[in-house]
Amino acid sequence: MPDRLFGTDGIRGTANAEPMTAETVLRVALAAGLHFRRGDHRHLAIISKDTRLSGYMLEPALTAGFIAMGMDVVLVGPLPTPAVAMLTRSLRADLGVMISASHNPYQDNGIKLFGPDGYKLSDEIESEIEAHVKNGVGQHVAAPDRLGRATRLDDAAGRYIEFVKSTFPPGLRLDGLKVVIDCANGAAYKVAPTVLWELGAEVVPVAVDPDGFNINKLCGATSPDALRHAVAHMGADLGIALDGDADRVILADEHGELIDGDQVMALTADFWQRANRLKGRGVVSTVMSNLGLERYLQEHGLKLARTQVGDRYVVEHMRANGYNVGGEQSGHIVLSDYTTTGDGLIAALQTLAVIVEAQRPASEVCRVFEPLPQLLKNVPYNGGAPLESKSVCAAIAAGEGRLGDKGRLLIRPSGTEPVIRVMAEGEDEALIGQVVDSIADAISQAAG
Repeated sequence: MPDRLFGTDGIRGTANAEPMTAETVLRVALAAGLHFRRGDHRHLAIISKDTRLSGYMLEPALTAGFIAMGMDVVLVGPLPTPAVAMLTRSLRADLGVMISASHNPYQDNGIKLFGPDGYKLSDEIESEIEAHVKNGVGQHVAAPDRLGRATRLDDAAGRYIEFVKSTFPPGLRLDGLKVVIDCANGAAYKVAPTVLWELGAEVVPVAVDPDGFNINKLCGATSPDALRHAVAHMGADLGIALDGDADRVILADEHGELIDGDQVMALTADFWQRANRLKGRGVVSTVMSNLGLERYLQEHGLKLARTQVGDRYVVEHMRANGYNVGGEQSGHIVLSDYTTTGDGLIAALQTLAVIVEAQRPASEVCRVFEPLPQLLKNVPYNGGAPLESKSVCAAIAAGEGRLGDKGRLLIRPSGTEPVIRVMAEGEDEALIGQVVDSIADAISQAAG
């Protein structure tokens, strides 16, 4: 078992290898159960999953751990991650768990934990759970007469569908709009098409036939070519691509041109500002968001507050500073008037609301600002510290010097994959390409 279990978004790894083994996940459930077991009431944990084959291994391991700690368990089947956050609060549960590796391929899996308030756990709570995992729960397990029970909630999907529909502005409908929805063969494969259809849209479902192996495979928010092709082929008004657990979204206009999270945040902020709904006089995003977004907001008297990468850091800043719109360029959009975490479907509905109200095509409505050229490369590495290499440091310094004050550079190890992300942004597209290539090459050589 690794020294550090939690990454930027829960615990993640290759299924049936550490830390995503049944044994370790059982120990995590015991540890989390101990942390959230407070008071004499019957404690409750909600467990959902996406469509990966390994979910059948991890779900019973989590269930056994919580039951051993005296917690009742409610199993809700495949649902989006934001549904778990919603149900945790709605059912007054002590803990919610989503079994998913989000946008990763089927062979990976992970667990995301939510507290009773529906928010992802803080670094401090994660550290306490890790300590319990390492030290064991010992005498804290439940007595035989205090063991928990497991049940299934048959109407969980219906509850989430009605909740999502309630976030669409009253009086508006999607009648007359043709919408492609790519569910990545993941957790939203049933609920997302249903929401759109019940709001009046003509729905073209894509990647809604999960088989345990095809989640995110050439589909979904991280592989949007399938979406673009379907929109163009079907003559749709908008395309929506979710990832495996549906907490992120990428859109495509009627021409198949992509609309990323930065554009969705700008559009939503402008829409809500005009309706006197925007809080905090701005938007919260990460260091990855395009400089064009920041400039657009400034032109409209708004600000962009940046955080480190990870939607939970965005949420923490939103909560601490009174914002209600935030997210990531990758498509995690957090609208805290409705949700405690990213919800791709709710974010898409806000965009559809603007299109319906404006009665103009997506290509006109959703191109809110002109992004600066930005290039991101993922450089594989297998541990070690290539960023500390003298050659890499020299390449980074040279790149910063070449960009000067007309661009910016960001290099960071991924918290979810064994890669180092190299991103450059600036007004000269050729220059940023050269800078990224030189740094990526240096990292590859240092990583050996």
